Amino acid sequence: MKLKIKYFYQQLGSHVSVIIIAILILSLLFSHFIENLIYQDKMDELTAYGKNILADLEQSYESKPVLQEYGHVLAGRDIQYSLFDTSSTIIYSTGRGARIKLEEEEWQKIQNGYTVVVKQDYKRFNEAMTFVLLPYFHQGQFVGGILLASPIKGSREIISQIHRYLFYTVLIAAAVALVLSWILSAVHVKRIKRLQEATSLIANGDYSVRIPSADFDEIGELSKDFNQMVEKLELAKEEIESLENRRRQFMADVSHELRTPLTTIRGVIEGIRNHMIPESEKERGMLMASQETMRLIRLVNENLDYEKIRSNQIKLNKEKILLSEVMEIIKDQLEIQAQEKQNKIVLDVEKDTMVYADYDRLTQVLINITKNSIQFTENGIITLRGRMEQQTTVIEIEDNGMGMDPQEIEKIWHRFYKAMVSRTNNPYGEFGLGLSIVKQLVQLHQGQIDVKSEKGKGTIFIIKFPFEK
Repeated sequence: MKLKIKYFYQQLGSHVSVIIIAILILSLLFSHFIENLIYQDKMDELTAYGKNILADLEQSYESKPVLQEYGHVLAGRDIQYSLFDTSSTIIYSTGRGARIKLEEEEWQKIQNGYTVVVKQDYKRFNEAMTFVLLPYFHQGQFVGGILLASPIKGSREIISQIHRYLFYTVLIAAAVALVLSWILSAVHVKRIKRLQEATSLIANGDYSVRIPSADFDEIGELSKDFNQMVEKLELAKEEIESLENRRRQFMADVSHELRTPLTTIRGVIEGIRNHMIPESEKERGMLMASQETMRLIRLVNENLDYEKIRSNQIKLNKEKILLSEVMEIIKDQLEIQAQEKQNKIVLDVEKDTMVYADYDRLTQVLINITKNSIQFTENGIITLRGRMEQQTTVIEIEDNGMGMDPQEIEKIWHRFYKAMVSRTNNPYGEFGLGLSIVKQLVQLHQGQIDVKSEKGKGTIFIIKFPFEK
């Protein structure tokens, strides 16, 4: 079984352990520093007294009164001293100094003029002592040495008291560190727990969740990035749902569009094969089958064209085109269809208006929109306008037909959308792909297309192509 430790306890343990280890290290260093400081202070004191005694002996004719006077002074400070001659024999001593025996190495050092310092000595005294051994020179000649010693009991007591205070400090600091670490760990874990709960909600499909974010630390920035991710996921979900709905609608529409001509073609073929169609009607049946076949071909071609445009597989051959010539051609091509619905096509193009576009695709765009206007207008006027606005060519196709509601305007760009069921009888753009292809082609030209419409008052399409010199 794998051991699991909660993040809260990991945070708590790491905070407390780091703080306690840091305090222990600082305490040990401080204790060592204080201990050295106390011993150094004691040794400096002994050295200073020793130098004073030797200086007074150098200036005095009688040494005994000087030594006795210093003996009384130093006894009050629990310091004893001993004076040695050149053979390391004690010639004067206070306290228990007469029992001190110097080592050969120590005696050699003071003969060479060095001071010997011993922090702790347990061998030559009945108790632990600190002593200093100084050389004694008279008129440049070595005449002996002086040793000053003091029990380290007082120093030990001070050091022990310091250790005791440090121990209490460590305990108090550990308790404070535990409380602070508990609070900090709880705050961090709460924020991470909030992220975890939000992630679980997202995993269950709830993209409306948001968490508070801030910029003062990494968790706050993570929360901010998390919210941005959720927003993108929510948008992606909506887009996927929209695409799925459109896919279902596409399959339904394609099935419907294919079923009608296929049923007609099958009926004609079955009628001819089973001799159910009279000889006089066969020609009409064959014509009907041919028309339905062409209808299927147009459906397939429009779908292929749409997919090529969407996947950027179409290469535009842009050139400068005189807009009035293009519109004249469109008018000539669609004049008969307009007359069938008692419509009139009117051109209103400013002289020398140029458009920078692919000729074939521009024609496809204008024909699709004009056919759309003809389809939804009866006994009306379809006006094709063109003009230049700075570095932009503006084309407007306006009709005074039935118009659209505001909610319909966005739908007209959707694939297979039909404003009227009766459009299935229209041989031009009857599959609802025309305007979706138009918008894709305009965008490929880095252009813009917009539509304004009012129910019962007509529609106007506004297309803008950037003109490059």
